[in-house]
Amino acid sequence: MNASSAAKQLRRIATHRYLYIMVLPCLLFFAIFNYIPMAGLLLAFKEYKFNTTIFNSPWVGMEYFKRFFDDYQSGQLIRNTLVISCMKLLLGMPFPILLALMFNEVRSKWFRGLTQSIMYLPHFLSWVIIVGLMQRIFAPEIGIVNEVIKWFGGDGSTFFAMDAKYFYPMMFWSYIWQTIGWGSIIYYAAITGINPNLFEAAKIDGANKWQEIRYVTLPSIMPTIVIVFILSLGGIMTAGFDQLYLMRTPGNMHLSDVLDTYIIRVGIQSAQFGYATAVGLMQGLIGFVLVVLANRVTRKVSDNSLW
Repeated sequence: MNASSAAKQLRRIATHRYLYIMVLPCLLFFAIFNYIPMAGLLLAFKEYKFNTTIFNSPWVGMEYFKRFFDDYQSGQLIRNTLVISCMKLLLGMPFPILLALMFNEVRSKWFRGLTQSIMYLPHFLSWVIIVGLMQRIFAPEIGIVNEVIKWFGGDGSTFFAMDAKYFYPMMFWSYIWQTIGWGSIIYYAAITGINPNLFEAAKIDGANKWQEIRYVTLPSIMPTIVIVFILSLGGIMTAGFDQLYLMRTPGNMHLSDVLDTYIIRVGIQSAQFGYATAVGLMQGLIGFVLVVLANRVTRKVSDNSLW
């Protein structure tokens, strides 16, 4: 950059200085909580000593990665993580899209605003509250579900939280309930940005409402869907710690124990900081590779990609 271009850039910054000041807290947030802590990734290759620092601890190389894949639990942990993540990503992705399509068809502004507020509300509830509600609803003998079962002639003593066959349905539908409203915002915003002339042209051609959705709405928001999908792939190895940690019981442990809960167990409870960091680094690297590959595939197949 020569002197003239540098001076021009400085003048541009001075002209828009208030906008840069508004962006500054965001930059500081990511610098403090995302970039500076990345120095701690050295723990994945070092044996941390409490009487010294991370940088002065001895190197162990790839020892922690080898230990993880030699662990008899590693296969089950990876399988559980992928199953739950794929359920949330692949099976759960259509729900906020469908909700956004329904919001778009509501003509009453006050009713649409009311329903949107109701659907957004679960996003602001912590998983502690949600799982606590589920435990009360599905509790044996006194839960609402078991009361209904008894009303229809059953014994009403089913302990849903302890039965492994109910784990996936309870996990999936509670996740959908908590995220569907908030996830629909970006798709609804994309729908409202579609040129109205496209819908008018479709009506002139004789298209009904379903055909408008199929041939106008969905193709128009497809770039948004693709980008959200690619970004979501980055978290394919993180199945959601809060929900699964709270839903874990001895009855479903073989299904609910994932990499996130394993990292907390060995890293915090067992103080194996280097080993837990190595497993977490592996999660991040796999997500990064999947994002890059998915972006390359979508760029070749279509014009939609992150970069």
